[in-house]
Amino acid sequence: MFNNLNFIFMKTKISFLAFVVIFGMSNFNATAQSTDLTVGKTKFSIEIDPATFAFNGYSAHLRIQPKSCNHLIYGVGIYAMDMPAFFVDMNSNNADKGWQVRINNAIGIFGEHHFSQVNKGFFVGSQISAQQFLIENDNQSGDEKFTKQEYEIAPISVFATLHVGYTF
Repeated sequence: MFNNLNFIFMKTKISFLAFVVIFGMSNFNATAQSTDLTVGKTKFSIEIDPATFAFNGYSAHLRIQPKSCNHLIYGVGIYAMDMPAFFVDMNSNNADKGWQVRINNAIGIFGEHHFSQVNKGFFVGSQISAQQFLIENDNQSGDEKFTKQEYEIAPISVFATLHVGYTF
């Protein structure tokens, strides 16, 4: 279905800087004599993003909270999905031009700083990803080349997501 294979590596100085700042903002506390058995233990979580499955894809994320750290989580994730038309059309240069887009394979690393405790309350985070896009245009037929059409991919995107998972 998708004829044109494009590799896009989304690495930006801004995302890297944000990741470094988030990592640096984390609060590492020493816990000498605590009665809480979970304090001082590295915690692992596994998660999925249900939206990727709804859009003919998949996701899996591994998150790590370092021991003695109440505010930092970092991790890695893989995902794929067909991009809904409203996402494609959010870029006015691509809107209503017949583009069919799939993130075929992607891997990302991320960091989050939680203002209270991890998984409780508000947080900020950043993710850097490498994504493989498969792009097709409904207005092209057969073996026609994309001679006068161009699909524009933004180097930075803002998004919201819901993850479901379990912390060990």
